[in-house]
Amino acid sequence: MKSSNIVIKNKRASFDYELIDQYVAGIVLTGTEIKSIRLGKASLVDTFCFITNGEMWIKNMHVAEYSFGSYNNHLPRRDRKLLLNRKEIGKLLKATKDTGFTIIASKLFINEKGLAKVLIYTAKGKKEYDKRDSMREKDDRREMDRAFKK
Repeated sequence: MKSSNIVIKNKRASFDYELIDQYVAGIVLTGTEIKSIRLGKASLVDTFCFITNGEMWIKNMHVAEYSFGSYNNHLPRRDRKLLLNRKEIGKLLKATKDTGFTIIASKLFINEKGLAKVLIYTAKGKKEYDKRDSMREKDDRREMDRAFKK
């Protein structure tokens, strides 16, 4: 199967949080959910992850109802289980015990095998002045790129 160009990003993640450690997790989905994601009808806005009973879950991920789905269509904002190995979940649990740290979903994509994957990070919330610094750096990079292209 060829790789898909479906990539759904959480643009606020890098702006609101300082991203630290990266993990790639699989998602447990129903049939209508994967079909809707392959059409690009998903959103990671206000999405976060949590650990319960040794299992990782993603909360608030919106997957639009599949238009050709029947009576057994999925709920758009249900909690979905993430697939990570026990060692990775242990590291994430240890990281979130520290104050100010959380687990953020940054990107949802379809890999070359056709499976839906989520890129998650351990993250620390930025202060207001950190956000202003990020915006200033982004503007400076944009100006340098413009000057370089001329």
